[in-house]
Amino acid sequence: MARKLHLGTVVTSLVAYAVTIAIVFPIVWMIMTGFKDEVSAYQMPPSLLFTPILDNLNEALNSGIMTYIEHSAVAVGASTLVALLLGIPAAFGLVWHPRKSNPNVLFWLISTKFMPAVGVLIPLYLIFKNVHLLDTLWALIIVYAAVNLPLVIWIMYSFFSDIPKELLEAGRVDGANDWQVLMRIILPISLPGVAVATLLSVIFSWNEFLFAVTFSYTDAPTIPVFVSSYMTSEGLFWARMSMALSLAIVVPVLLGWAAQRQLIRGLTLGAVKG
Repeated sequence: MARKLHLGTVVTSLVAYAVTIAIVFPIVWMIMTGFKDEVSAYQMPPSLLFTPILDNLNEALNSGIMTYIEHSAVAVGASTLVALLLGIPAAFGLVWHPRKSNPNVLFWLISTKFMPAVGVLIPLYLIFKNVHLLDTLWALIIVYAAVNLPLVIWIMYSFFSDIPKELLEAGRVDGANDWQVLMRIILPISLPGVAVATLLSVIFSWNEFLFAVTFSYTDAPTIPVFVSSYMTSEGLFWARMSMALSLAIVVPVLLGWAAQRQLIRGLTLGAVKG
């Protein structure tokens, strides 16, 4: 029995290491490619031994990548904040004030995630053009907030559903209204769910390209638009693009690292269950 258990542990560990390597290796390879010249980046078979250069880093910084990152940070940060401010109270209301229509509302909310982005592209373009928001960060903030709102509601609904109703009743007995119960009792113990909803919203918005390239290509472009600029009629500049992508992932990685404890708790407690 002990041998079977030991063998099972070894196999599980090997599978875990294999999956980790499969996920991490492309990222490591991308970072390494960013420190190569274009000739070395296209070399076949690829070489693991090379002399690193900083030309691609200097080129990215001189091309204004920090401005693109700033635009992304503003659009993503503001839209995520709006989605949380609207989604958390909405999820609270769906859980603590149930109605017969709640399952239909939840299904409708999550079903909006099934719609392809290209399906709403032209209507949104015309709306933003008519209200003079085209090629502004406001357009991206509105779109990203609307896209992430169903996700936030769904995640927080799952979290709030697992909280004992006695907490709400105890707060009401003490004279607290629903808003005070949410802010002082429910939300503090739901921080892992908030962390999961926040990080997923940031990742989805930070990596979004179609809306960004359509609504803010000239005056308020984001980092995915900058990365796409290395796909030119002259060819694809792999080394420069790899360096730009390496810089682009810094913000999500740092955010995930800072909130890793809450994220682990949130995922373990089932914050993304269906």
